Amino acid sequence: MLPLIPWPTVVEGQDAPSLALDVASVVAPDDSLAALAAEQLAAVGVRVAAADEDGATPVVLRLDAAAGPEGSDNPERYTLRVTTAGVEATAPEPVGLLHAARTLRQLVAPVPADAAGGAREVPGVVVHDAPRYRWRGLSFDVVRHWFGPDDIRAVVDLVAAFKLRVLHLHLTDDQGWRIETPSRPELEKASDSQVGGGTAGFLTVDDYRELQAYAAERFVTIVPEFDMPGHINAALQVYGALSQDGLATEPYEGIEVGFSRLWFDNPATEPFLRAVIGDIAGMTEGDWVHVGGDEVHTMEVEEFAKFVELAGRIVREHGKTPIFWQEGARGPVEPGTLLQYWEPKGEEFARFVAAAHAGARFIMSPGNHAYLDMKYTPEHPLGLHWAGYVELRDSYEWEPTTVIDGLPADSVEGVEAAVWTETLATREELFSMLLPRLGAVAEVAWTSPERKDWDAFRARVAAQAPVWRETGWAFHETPQVDWPTA
Repeated sequence: MLPLIPWPTVVEGQDAPSLALDVASVVAPDDSLAALAAEQLAAVGVRVAAADEDGATPVVLRLDAAAGPEGSDNPERYTLRVTTAGVEATAPEPVGLLHAARTLRQLVAPVPADAAGGAREVPGVVVHDAPRYRWRGLSFDVVRHWFGPDDIRAVVDLVAAFKLRVLHLHLTDDQGWRIETPSRPELEKASDSQVGGGTAGFLTVDDYRELQAYAAERFVTIVPEFDMPGHINAALQVYGALSQDGLATEPYEGIEVGFSRLWFDNPATEPFLRAVIGDIAGMTEGDWVHVGGDEVHTMEVEEFAKFVELAGRIVREHGKTPIFWQEGARGPVEPGTLLQYWEPKGEEFARFVAAAHAGARFIMSPGNHAYLDMKYTPEHPLGLHWAGYVELRDSYEWEPTTVIDGLPADSVEGVEAAVWTETLATREELFSMLLPRLGAVAEVAWTSPERKDWDAFRARVAAQAPVWRETGWAFHETPQVDWPTA
């Protein structure tokens, strides 16, 4: 059994002899890719040496358009070959070579604690692989509790380890404003609050630029979210002119939703949206800007639709593609707009199907499968449970194309897990909710349904546990997995 998550498209030759891999020499098309491959190997205890060092095992990364599963034209495809002579990874694009290096990282067996001086080994195998969906991501709330640049980089590393390509940062909400906004610098005053009180913070323009560069080097795109026209109390506490009565609100440290809103006919509203969306779009290297739209409980559909049209238009004016939460289907939908499905609402299904036929595409994040802040069980000390209790198997056994009745399968852009931080205040708490469930969602996004297998997956999760411990990644030891002894 190979400890690979997500499971590849084609795996061959699993009975071949293993390769000892204590010391490796990495050859790649460029220095950046060589360094990233070395980073993957170093993370599992393989020493990376100079190419001419005696005894170093060659790990060769090479661009090759013929790589990947037969007949695949996916730009992320790759082939990995492990033999007793060394390792060869081929792919048509650099991202595929890094995927191959990530697969190799998972194949490196840790040395048992009672086997001092033993060699790390990699099973002899050939992997031909390509993802099912292009959009594979994680939405990360850094508002309810503040997680700074170092934490975000750690999450980038985790996301990338599972071959996910998107980190969606939820940057604004009722509790705080987490992104420097040059045209509205007063918003910084709304940064030092969070759920339950205590000091917090925000990303400066430089922080945000550096995080994007760090992620992009690892082929992860950061997607920023400015949530409007609800979830807006942090802005209202600074700019009272945006409220109905012209008065600033108080800082909010609770977890209720749906009580704050903008007013479309307020003369201050459109200039504010243009300034904020313009700043965020201008600072963002990726193609997408998320403009929220969820849980506006005190607004009529007609007014809400005006916000959807205006926000989407402003995003497009800045050369980006707009993303809304599923409620965006209540407004006019331009072709190519992305709608992120999160909560089962039967009365909305016809509207979602209509939006798909109008050219919208859907990111699937159903709360009862992909919301990784949901409690594992009623007794679990962290998380919420409005979407139910989400155990590992719940995050694994679902099919994106059947979540919305009647939705054309080809309108599904991909899959995104989500983690909200009302109850999560430390990196250890955060990672314990992400792991092992993020691997389950990653396999839903990458692996074709016919190649998924729950029993095999839970065994692969168990096999990854020693590496997670070595890496310092906290995880929840769900009873659904037979965990190895620490």
